[in-house]
Amino acid sequence: MVKQGFILLSVQAHLPQLKPPKCNMLSVTGEVCQEAKGIKALIFFVALYLVALGSGCVKPNMIAYGADQFEPTQSKQLSTYFNAAYFAFSVGELIALTVLVWVQTHSGMDVGFGISAVVMAMGLFSLVSGTLLYKNKRPRGSIFTPTAQVFVAAFVKRKQVCPTDVKMLHGSNQNNQSSSASDNLLHTNRFGFLDKACIQIQDGSGDSNSSWRLCTVTQVEQVKILISVLPIFACTIVFNTILAQLQTFSVQQGSQMNTHLTHSFSIPPASLQAIPYLMLLFIVPLYDKLFVSLARRLTGHEAGITPLQRIGSGLFIATLSMVSAALTERKRRETAVLHYETLSLFRLIPQFLIFGLSEMLTAVGLIEFFYKQSLKGMQAFLTAMTYCSYSFGFYLSSVLVSLINRITSSSSKGGWLSDNDLNKDKLDLFYWLLAGLSFINFLNYLFWADWYAYNPSVVVNSTSQQHVSPDDGGGDQSYKP
Repeated sequence: MVKQGFILLSVQAHLPQLKPPKCNMLSVTGEVCQEAKGIKALIFFVALYLVALGSGCVKPNMIAYGADQFEPTQSKQLSTYFNAAYFAFSVGELIALTVLVWVQTHSGMDVGFGISAVVMAMGLFSLVSGTLLYKNKRPRGSIFTPTAQVFVAAFVKRKQVCPTDVKMLHGSNQNNQSSSASDNLLHTNRFGFLDKACIQIQDGSGDSNSSWRLCTVTQVEQVKILISVLPIFACTIVFNTILAQLQTFSVQQGSQMNTHLTHSFSIPPASLQAIPYLMLLFIVPLYDKLFVSLARRLTGHEAGITPLQRIGSGLFIATLSMVSAALTERKRRETAVLHYETLSLFRLIPQFLIFGLSEMLTAVGLIEFFYKQSLKGMQAFLTAMTYCSYSFGFYLSSVLVSLINRITSSSSKGGWLSDNDLNKDKLDLFYWLLAGLSFINFLNYLFWADWYAYNPSVVVNSTSQQHVSPDDGGGDQSYKP
């Protein structure tokens, strides 16, 4: 789908009859452009949706599929794989933000989109060429139906009282010490109201044992995992809101700064986003080979630090990125307004470098967290939630800009970001607001990370492949990662 989308974009950018009308140049007001309509708009949006839909299918499933090639005992190698996958992602982003931007600037958008289509075709060929070597898991179906069944069954039996002995729950494997954690989950006391879905009732009707009236413990525990990860997922939305601002307002900042590297060569503001990925080409290997080895000696954890600790570190560092951005923007505006000078584009580098480190910790930690703690059949779905966080973050970014403009506007003047002129707007105040939101979000994350507990049958450390069995009383034996 991605390849077809880029082909459509390339064709539309190349053929004059599919392009929108050219913009008219006016001496005072600048350019006046007409909106594309009809078949031109249809082709454009179909192409965009194909790219978006294809990306949504490829990214989460590709990461989960690669992780499926490892054995459950290879926890250390699995952590390295996630770092390597992010390294490959950084290489792709770096090429796209430098080489591809340069090609599109000098040779046209049609050539840039065409190159993207060719690269996607090469990636598809590379994937297919290794088909015979991959380990494939049998499809387990959607998790939405079993999840709905748990809620329906729990609601139908909401007036029932759960037995004190969890062995009486349907599908309980409390006595099966050899059961595989990949196929079964042990009972926990969290969200006890859902356990009512496992109560067996003999009411004489043929529906009492249907899948919509009676669920297994494993099925209920799977739903408990989904509910438990939602707060962790929600805490990354503000993080991706910051990412959206760096990809939009920072480009505007760069357009009003000195972009010349030499007298004859200037850096496109859009290529600023390549800075963190360039840094990550060095940081990711150092993190995996140096930091993880040192941290492993101190913590005993195979990945050096747990995924939850890694996410938290990234969320805190994101706050520092916004602090740096606010200080830089204030200096840029004061220099431009008071001294009629332009700062160098390189003054924006610190905020990108700091956020690049933050993204490496948060993004990879979130993927590793979602994958390692889930049941078979859930990994791809939970990994996809990582990319849903990007979508929610970018949407929240738009809402936040509109909301701030409305709150800070008055009858005599507009809001902080209403003038569309950074020398008049108060972008630095907006960055300070984001820094505050990011820090509050970090504190909120600390609460939920402390609240979260793994199901005891999920393996979290390759050095311990034993299943923790709750006591006969059914006590909650969940533990911290």
